[in-house]
Amino acid sequence: MDRALYIAMSGAKQNTYGQTAHANNLANVATTGFRSDYTQSRAQGVFGEHFPSRAYAMTERPASDMSMGSLVETGRNMDLAIEGKGWFAVVGPDDQEAYTRAGDLSVDPLGRLVNGSGRQLIGDGGPVVLPEFEKINISKAGIITIQPLGEVPAGVAEPVQLKLVNPDPETLEKGEDGLFRFREEGTPPAQPDLNVSVVGGFTESSNVNAVTELTSLIQLNRQYEMQVKMMKRVDELAAATTQIMSNQ
Repeated sequence: MDRALYIAMSGAKQNTYGQTAHANNLANVATTGFRSDYTQSRAQGVFGEHFPSRAYAMTERPASDMSMGSLVETGRNMDLAIEGKGWFAVVGPDDQEAYTRAGDLSVDPLGRLVNGSGRQLIGDGGPVVLPEFEKINISKAGIITIQPLGEVPAGVAEPVQLKLVNPDPETLEKGEDGLFRFREEGTPPAQPDLNVSVVGGFTESSNVNAVTELTSLIQLNRQYEMQVKMMKRVDELAAATTQIMSNQ
């Protein structure tokens, strides 16, 4: 009975992790450039001083879905979507380089070029900071040219090349902040890839399938209910056994 209770408890606990992952996917169905997470469950043997005769349930996040979301036309010349494979390089919360597909760009009060999540874009000279400008243009190659504020139409500032990269997706993993980084610690930042291009006036939608995620949540919830019922049944059997033993 103890073994059955342990299996049910570990299954219920890991089930909640799976529900959390799918709920997070569903919550980001409208997040620009979001990549959904896969989940999987498996039985894991309990290792120790003896043979692994017991097992417990374990939920894992093996990878993220790297398929493209659809392109959404916005008409804003500062909205960018990567055409095909590739990533924008941004400054992560830890001040280290990270990668994203979110190209809903704007300029904050400090002149920093940021996306909708507030992550500063990286260019050929480091984090991108722009002076006040009258007009801005971003080419398919990710080259930013501006007409500074107050300048005659012929006056343009020094162009800035956005850092667009295309590392092997299998070498990347998503952090809790939604940004992608190299799996192996100590891997140097990705090199710019001139073959990566952008489309202006568009953003890339999340690749989350709301119907699939909702279906998975319902299935996991039913499994959780079954595991809770199993725990109650084990408790009832244990109480009955105790009662029988006490009457002898």
